[in-house]
Amino acid sequence: MSNPENEKKETLESYFQKKYEDTVRKQKMIDPSLERRKAYRVNWSLQLKLMGINSLIVIITSAIIIVLATHFFIADSEVYIREENFKLVDLVGITVKNFMSSTILKSKQMAHVLDGRPSVSKKKFTNLFFQHDSDILFIGLYKLKNGTLNLSNSIAKEEYLSQNKINDSFFKDIVSKSKLVKDKALTGSVAIININQKAQDIPYLGIVIPYSKTKYETKVIVTIIGIENLITSFSQRGLSQTFMIDLNGNVLVHPEKEKVLFVSNMISLPIVQEMLKSPIGNGQKRYSDGEKYFIGSFKKIDSINGGIISNVPEEKVFEAIYNIQRRNIYISVISVFTSMIVMFLFARTISKPIISLLSQTHKLSHGDFKVDIVPTTQDEVGLLTKYFIQMSKGLEEREKVKDALGRFVNPAVVNLVINNKLKLGGENRTSAILFSDMRNFTSICENLSPEEVVEFLNEYLSFMVSCVELTFGVVDKFIGDAIVATWGAVDTLGNPAENAINSALMMRDQVLRFNAKRVKENKPPIQIGCGLNFGPVIAGQIGTLNHSEYTVIGDTVNLASRVETLTKSFGVDILITERMYQEVKDIYVVERMKEIFVKGKKEPQITYAIITRKDSTDLETPKNLAEVRNLMGIQFDETKYATFVLKEEKYSLEEESPND
Repeated sequence: MSNPENEKKETLESYFQKKYEDTVRKQKMIDPSLERRKAYRVNWSLQLKLMGINSLIVIITSAIIIVLATHFFIADSEVYIREENFKLVDLVGITVKNFMSSTILKSKQMAHVLDGRPSVSKKKFTNLFFQHDSDILFIGLYKLKNGTLNLSNSIAKEEYLSQNKINDSFFKDIVSKSKLVKDKALTGSVAIININQKAQDIPYLGIVIPYSKTKYETKVIVTIIGIENLITSFSQRGLSQTFMIDLNGNVLVHPEKEKVLFVSNMISLPIVQEMLKSPIGNGQKRYSDGEKYFIGSFKKIDSINGGIISNVPEEKVFEAIYNIQRRNIYISVISVFTSMIVMFLFARTISKPIISLLSQTHKLSHGDFKVDIVPTTQDEVGLLTKYFIQMSKGLEEREKVKDALGRFVNPAVVNLVINNKLKLGGENRTSAILFSDMRNFTSICENLSPEEVVEFLNEYLSFMVSCVELTFGVVDKFIGDAIVATWGAVDTLGNPAENAINSALMMRDQVLRFNAKRVKENKPPIQIGCGLNFGPVIAGQIGTLNHSEYTVIGDTVNLASRVETLTKSFGVDILITERMYQEVKDIYVVERMKEIFVKGKKEPQITYAIITRKDSTDLETPKNLAEVRNLMGIQFDETKYATFVLKEEKYSLEEESPND
């Protein structure tokens, strides 16, 4: 079964422990779990940075190389294509000019025959003529009178007609139906026209040639040629497409036969417009047909009133370059991933030791000086690891010294000494002072050996000191079994007056625990008295440069000592001054004691016995002074309770107290 007394004591201790943790959070805003989470958290690890920087360098370098290479390849290819286009146009133009000059000359020669030779001689000459010229299919001599063309005489290639099953009047009908023939005949200059009909399957070209002109009549030659051989000269060469047009934009010769048969018009093409308005005979232009971009070249041929145009689609010209570009991109991607893998492996050799250093640094920051790392490289990281190990050993030695010193001097004071913040002299502070003394210590130790006295005293002081430290107090000194503690002299965490009284209440609780243990061991229980005061003190290093101690002095300290002595006379365990009461009157349940006169002070001093905290929820907490005395085993005779005057010399009362 659980012991109600033990449960009560555990509840009180849990309360003060919670009060301690809450004060720490409010004053220092410390969250240990948050610190642990933040210990290893970084926005970008060193490994990721190295991989990212290396990948970025590879990507940027590759991108620059690819862009520049593509740009220069395109520029060089464009220059090359323009040159080739121009050469092709020039070559085809020469071929066309020679072909047309030869055809015109032959047509004029045959026109002489048609204009005067007998029919027998004409037939023999005609057969011989067509045998040596396979492209001329029809030659007609026409008289132009009053705007009308009348056929005077004509010949046709009979072999061609029979092979293609064409009627003798086929070519005559084409000429007679073509309005362009008459229009060109009226101009009086050589002209090439597209005389094809949509129903035809074979493309032809017509050449109108002035023959003779008199006062009475004008004669013109109309020659029809087959252009299948000529189309061969315009056949697509490599990536270029070459075609011939007249000055109206009508297609004369084109590798695509349908464009000739249907008399396609290309006047809307920018390259055609450029050729028509160009003051010179040749030129080049990059243009778009609305869907694709082309690189075009042109050459005018004045003798035929037309021109030659050659163009190349850019996408075909640069297709090989774009293929190379894509391959370079693939290679760059592979290079990036390869470099990332290599950099990942390399970065591990740097980041792994640094992560180990980070882990050890985190342990070091939490007071664990056992470093278990060794240098793994001979570079700067290895040297840093070596110096880190040396530093941790130095810190461990420093901590040992600090810990050893802290056994004799308060740890808070040790920190001031180590950080060179403590100087000889003192400073004014407002502090809470506690004097705690064990009653009848001499009689308790009469039957104990020196070793047992030391063991008993150490055990008792361990209980008491823990109460001071849990409430942010500093043990100023031990005077035998007495304890002098301060709040606010070194640190100012929380309310010093409240913290001091909390410590005294915890001491009350610890005495009950300590006595319960002593009763089980058949040892006599103990009683304590705590006197507390709050006010100005001089806190600092007192002594010489060679030997000194950190302590507090002043009237506030002296009065706290006298109040502790008064607890015996008033039959209480915790007694505070009027000044301290004013600081905590809304926090604790108190009982006012009778006034006392202290030597050196004209006015009487008022003290208060501490009963409990007002916010305590423990049902077994004492409600008045009688219950406190009963709880702590204090025997008090009310009849001897009187007004006392405290002597300065012996810290005792003029009237003997009931418990003395």
